[in-house]
Amino acid sequence: MSKTSTTRLYLIPVLSKALDILELFQHEDRPMALETIYERTRISKTTVYRILKTFVHRGYLAHSQDGLYRLVSRPRKVRFGFAKESSEMPFSEAVASSLQFAADQAGVDLVILDNRYEGATAIKVAEEFIRRRVDLVIEFQIDQQVAPIIADKITQAGIPLIALDIPHPHATYFGVDNYRVGVEAGELLARHAIRYWEQKVDWVLGLDLEEAGSLVQSRITGAFQGIRGLLPEIPVESFVRMDTRGIRDYSRKAVADFLNRHPRNKHILIAAATDTGALGALEAVRELKREKHVLLAGQDCIPEALEEIAKPGSPWLGSVSHEAASYGPRLIQLGLAILRGQMVAPYNHVEHKLVTREALQMDAAL
Repeated sequence: MSKTSTTRLYLIPVLSKALDILELFQHEDRPMALETIYERTRISKTTVYRILKTFVHRGYLAHSQDGLYRLVSRPRKVRFGFAKESSEMPFSEAVASSLQFAADQAGVDLVILDNRYEGATAIKVAEEFIRRRVDLVIEFQIDQQVAPIIADKITQAGIPLIALDIPHPHATYFGVDNYRVGVEAGELLARHAIRYWEQKVDWVLGLDLEEAGSLVQSRITGAFQGIRGLLPEIPVESFVRMDTRGIRDYSRKAVADFLNRHPRNKHILIAAATDTGALGALEAVRELKREKHVLLAGQDCIPEALEEIAKPGSPWLGSVSHEAASYGPRLIQLGLAILRGQMVAPYNHVEHKLVTREALQMDAAL
């Protein structure tokens, strides 16, 4: 037979080895140690170890404390529902992307629906997840007033709930330490005021997010405290909170109104609960040509914010990254742990990082 007529087998060697190990478990129908699997298959120990760890991660095998691996029954594929905050919010989209990637890696079906930054829509999304009978819901919605309604519906349906950034009754919390990230943003503003303004600060504005509830509002509480800690002489009446809903246009109008009511030579620090709100404030500052006497700090480190922070001379000093890329893997791990009946902490905080112009310049130089 000529070479051209020979049938080619398009095989994946490591996949074949993984199936050999799985078929061995099915044939033996008993727990086995790594050494036993190696002796029976003659596959390298390193490869056996990595295949076993993958099977455990994906739920095909269980690894007991005595070191033995056993085959576990495989129910239907686990399905999570993710209610994202809004497709128009960059941070929400970054979290959704991270979560989708992690779900694909873990073999979890992920249903993503959009809350559209509206409480009424968020309730309908929760009802849709119940109708689809998902195994777990990850809720990211901004309206604290509807949080009990959503949580009650999902709990009554017997579905575990994880709440992102905004606490919900009966839910496991996952997100940033809101007060601490606020403190770090406030300290950044205060340090620059000390260095460049000789500690002269006339007003401190906090662009708040009232509908999200007290925990998210603690970003501004923390920012004010961070500023007071370094600039204790600022009178309490100079600290002003304004609800801008984390929306760009709301922030632009509110800050423009404030600036128009106060002289141009007043030194003003602005701490925003979100970068989207900070962008609106920056528009107002630039429209009124007040950059010289205003400093800003935000939260989330969305791409547009980072571009602005990197500009020399920009009044936007920095933002606190909530590390959106880390949300996906940790949320999938947390969700699977809950479904397996494992004990999990009621509050699960992500790592955060203060990003400044200096830090961006150092990264660019590397």
